[in-house]
Amino acid sequence: MRRFSHFTCVDWSGAKTERPNGIAVATIGLDGPPALLRPDPRWSRSDVRDWLLRIVRTKQDMLIGFDLSMSLPFHDAGSYFPEWDDSPSNAKDLWGLVERCSAADPYLNVLSFLDHPQAARHFRHNRDNTGDLFTGGTGRLRLVEQHQRETGQANSASCFNLVGAAQVGKSSLTGMRMLHQLHGAIPVWPFDPVPDSGPMIIEIYTTIAALAAGLPKGKSKIRDRKGLEAALHVLTTELPAKLERYDDHSTDALITAAWMKNASEDTKLWHPPKLTEKIAQKEGWTFGVF
Repeated sequence: MRRFSHFTCVDWSGAKTERPNGIAVATIGLDGPPALLRPDPRWSRSDVRDWLLRIVRTKQDMLIGFDLSMSLPFHDAGSYFPEWDDSPSNAKDLWGLVERCSAADPYLNVLSFLDHPQAARHFRHNRDNTGDLFTGGTGRLRLVEQHQRETGQANSASCFNLVGAAQVGKSSLTGMRMLHQLHGAIPVWPFDPVPDSGPMIIEIYTTIAALAAGLPKGKSKIRDRKGLEAALHVLTTELPAKLERYDDHSTDALITAAWMKNASEDTKLWHPPKLTEKIAQKEGWTFGVF
């Protein structure tokens, strides 16, 4: 099984601003505590993309987890966007579509994509604006998200719902722009084979890491030193230096990086029984869901 020397969690954000408060990056090696990487003044999405390209140049054996959905539901309707003739047939082409529609948007935003007359039909944009093809209720889910809910491993939200604090659609779509702009420089599991060396990107869900760290369902956010220490103790990880601020983005990233180091050695997480090649190429999968 492939081994990595470093493990990094990127807590992503879909906020419209150039440098959202919600982006946090934490990394851990085979020894020592996890640590936050802190640019000045804050991360932008482009900063993260450029940092990844520097990792490519150094050929570091790093496993990099992004807390976002790397595709949209396809198998429930046989299409990402039913009734749209240009709807792609696989996830990487979906990334390209989002990029083309939003190329003029600054900061890797996706406002133009969401305003596209065909794309807009599928999203719940706000309480007063719901596309005519939004399915209602929770919204459409990928097979991995359905499986998470059925097995109680997580409670993922639909990327087609853009309303409320728990919405993940904007962060996922901005993440697709970032992935497209890497131009294949870093393999992304499960769309690409696991390389023998160098960096690799996976989709993660920080709540899975929080549950593994002993946090109760529905109370997985930590905003103090005591809670962070308890979680890392469960994960048998050394404690980091004191943080300037204990916000849940930073603590999510630290805990998830530590969890990734442990979870990456679990063979079954790389080969979940429900994951087929067809699912992998069209919808992807969340690492840690089995």
